[in-house]
Amino acid sequence: MMHLRILQAGPMVTVQDRGRRGLLHSGVSGSGPMDTPSFRIANALVGNGEDMAALEFASAGGTFEVTEPVRFAVTGGDVDIRIDGSAVRPWESHNLFPGSTLVVGGLRSAVWGYLAFSGGIDTPLILGSRATHLRTGLGGHEGRCLRASDLLPIGCLDPTPHLALTKLWRRSNRPINVVAGPQDDYFDASAWRTFLGSSFVVSSSRDRMAQMLDGPVISACRGNDIVSDGTTFGSIQVPGSGRPIVLMAERQTTGGYPKIATVASIDVPRLAQTPSGSAIRFRLISQAAAEALLVAERQALQDVMTGLSEKTEPMSVAQEVAL
Repeated sequence: MMHLRILQAGPMVTVQDRGRRGLLHSGVSGSGPMDTPSFRIANALVGNGEDMAALEFASAGGTFEVTEPVRFAVTGGDVDIRIDGSAVRPWESHNLFPGSTLVVGGLRSAVWGYLAFSGGIDTPLILGSRATHLRTGLGGHEGRCLRASDLLPIGCLDPTPHLALTKLWRRSNRPINVVAGPQDDYFDASAWRTFLGSSFVVSSSRDRMAQMLDGPVISACRGNDIVSDGTTFGSIQVPGSGRPIVLMAERQTTGGYPKIATVASIDVPRLAQTPSGSAIRFRLISQAAAEALLVAERQALQDVMTGLSEKTEPMSVAQEVAL
């Protein structure tokens, strides 16, 4: 069996696939990638199925070596990648051979990166998934972040060609789309004016479970406690402090704070990739509009995936390719 050896790991490197599905009613969080499109593109670049496991890293990747030849790709943002000191580009696939050292440096203008290997990370399935859930120590490699000396199995896959993007996956600076509720009636017109009319700053208080926003206080006219109900990726809770909390991939399955709005699925990865200290604004749209945007985004992603091809002139890394 092929293996990936971790020589040095960034601050939060975990094994992720697309997550655990259908278990929220049992209190099991889905986990999975913070930026699903970038995760899927990384797998596609090395010829993997879209649900094969890869590594997700926050801010910086680390240093790696393999026991057998593999192909790899790094996505998520612009990042320094070197094989034995020689620079290679993100958003395309490359060979890595035994005896060579792969260094994945720091992300620029992004938070979460993805490192996929041909054949996928072949850790055991736990409740139908290899995804790491750090809060519960579930899945991945011993349910934790990777560290130096870890050895991970890699599945077998036939050799794939050198693939690169031929269509850009662009980042937009428009406001973050949200759908009202489910407890939108807990907030009066004044609170809604504040929520939609103000800028908020992405706090450094963030992880795979949630990220906090700094800015004006949002007051709940009906109080900040509800009978706990279900949450979703992108739920915006407002606790007693009035400081919004956006729930992310490792969120709890239920919550007792009112949720003023929910980030539209199309914009969840973009919010997750927004660096701390950046200002954001929200725009209210209807559920039907959010669904239409998601359908269009899925088609655009499919166009990107089917547009992968062998390239002799790789795309410039200066171009923005992350959503």
